[in-house]
Amino acid sequence: MRHGKKHNHLGRTTSHRKAMMGNMAASLILHKRITTTLAKAKALRVYVEPILTKGKDDTTHSRRTVFSYLQDKDAVTILFREIAEKIATRPGGYTRIIKLENRLGDNAEMAIIELVDYNTVYGTDAAQAAKKSTRRRGGAGKGKTTAETPVAQAAPVAQVAPVEDIVVAEAPVEDIAVAEELPVAEAEVEAPVAETAVEETPEAEAPAAEETPGAPAANEENAEKGE
Repeated sequence: MRHGKKHNHLGRTTSHRKAMMGNMAASLILHKRITTTLAKAKALRVYVEPILTKGKDDTTHSRRTVFSYLQDKDAVTILFREIAEKIATRPGGYTRIIKLENRLGDNAEMAIIELVDYNTVYGTDAAQAAKKSTRRRGGAGKGKTTAETPVAQAAPVAQVAPVEDIVVAEAPVEDIAVAEELPVAEAEVEAPVAETAVEETPEAEAPAAEETPGAPAANEENAEKGE
């Protein structure tokens, strides 16, 4: 009888269970994430976390102890070289279990078990990014207020300048219109003057031409009288 024993045999013999746990632990170390049933994931978490803690102490004795559980040289090498650096400052809690939908075949509860430090979504990097984003939001709000003030000051200046330019630009337009009308008026006035001058010229010449031949006749009459 179990009598409160928390050790889950998973329906297997001791040798079978140890072999299965060793294989699953090696796969977790190699791939950083595996998908299995929820019961196996919970059993693996209890099995693999003491092994990960052992990997922080890189000694010959620790390597031999870890190899006795994993029975995989590549997994032992990765644990002591790569994973040990990641989990060096973490005091336990190296794994995370995420529940999934039940399996279609037998409706078994499925889950993902992964190493916490290798998850970019739920890891410390995401937490730091979230904190920075909140600070940026606060800073962005201040930046908006400071940025809006110069824009509000610059807007009236930009509006007044074009209005003055437009008013100044209208004055030359009126001057140009007047300047265009004046030559027309002068042309109209000068036109008849020129015509009158042309008409008077022949009248002045006509009497002069008539008097010229008459003048010698008058002189001849005076000369005869004098004689």
